[in-house]
Amino acid sequence: MEYPKRFANLPVATWPRLRGLLDAVQPGGDPINMTIGDPKHAMPPFLAEAMTAQMAGFGSYPNNDGAPALLDAISRWLARRYGVTVTANEIMSLNGTREGLYNASMALCPEVKNGQRPVILTPNPFYQVYAVAALSVGAEPVYLPATADTGHLPDFDAVPADVLDRTAIAYICSPANPQGAVATEDYWRNLIALAEKHDFKIFADECYSEIYRGRAPVGALQVAQAMGADPERVVIFHSLSKRSNLAGLRSGFCASGPKNIAAIRALRAYAGAPLPGPIQAVSALVWDDEDHVTASRALYAEKFDIADRILGHVPGYTSPEAGFFLWLPVPDGEQAALTLWAKTGVRTLPGAYLSRDVSGFNPGAGFIRVALCGPKSDVERGLTRLRDTVYQ
Repeated sequence: MEYPKRFANLPVATWPRLRGLLDAVQPGGDPINMTIGDPKHAMPPFLAEAMTAQMAGFGSYPNNDGAPALLDAISRWLARRYGVTVTANEIMSLNGTREGLYNASMALCPEVKNGQRPVILTPNPFYQVYAVAALSVGAEPVYLPATADTGHLPDFDAVPADVLDRTAIAYICSPANPQGAVATEDYWRNLIALAEKHDFKIFADECYSEIYRGRAPVGALQVAQAMGADPERVVIFHSLSKRSNLAGLRSGFCASGPKNIAAIRALRAYAGAPLPGPIQAVSALVWDDEDHVTASRALYAEKFDIADRILGHVPGYTSPEAGFFLWLPVPDGEQAALTLWAKTGVRTLPGAYLSRDVSGFNPGAGFIRVALCGPKSDVERGLTRLRDTVYQ
């Protein structure tokens, strides 16, 4: 039996790869998991009661595009947060943003761009669904290094013009996973101008936008509307997973121009799984509440202060602007993660597992990613063990 070859060269996925590295080794202390970005702060206090009130809705098929109450709540949130005007026909609810980040490529990437195979640009390191989406639509994935030299965001100006002319989609994550870098207004303006010039779409993964220190990150749609750019130029993706500590709810949305959203909705009508009705109803309430978001952001700020105190002296340490990860320099990410687990029980993620080798260079190989999602006591104990093991 023949199987498709388009995924044959995929590396082992991140989490099976990590289990293969660490699970055969006994932890050297009580385990502290600092790998996955799984928020552990309190959920919104009204959630349980609100969900109970909606239980009967599980007996009905849900709205494919998003219930009007949910789309209205998202529209209000976008207006409060970014000062943008987005109508209901420019939003679609998602079963978490991974679904949307994948299916938006399926719906919007053309088979041919300027008579050639299309290109999908991806930061490197990156959220792995970007690459799988590119392969699924037959595009050529082009990985752009996001290193200290580029401010931990891809340098789109360095992409040759002939590649930009073949580009159909450019993925970008801001605040960045894993580095926590934030795209400035000038950065967005430059990228949007490039997209207008070379006629490609920007997929802005903004799932970490509400976890920041200091100033709230500017958004892609915010800048695009201010520029008067084509409303179909940018597709933004947001989620309740990080913002509201509801990773298991699988609730997010994408927003763009009405033509893009119509195409994404049409594909969902054939091949997607809409968000269950009760979850849509509860999500509307969550998007309308900011108190729990403010409280959670304050907790992350305290944990980053702990990180700065413990690791501030480490050469190359950078305190991130946003998100909840540390991107820590080490000689070898795999070896550091293995040593740390074997000696202390602290579980971290090698940076190479989030990156691709390009011309013999993997921009994540000299890093480990550390998630600050657990209680402050675990963060302090884990980072102290890490410092005393990796940086002594």
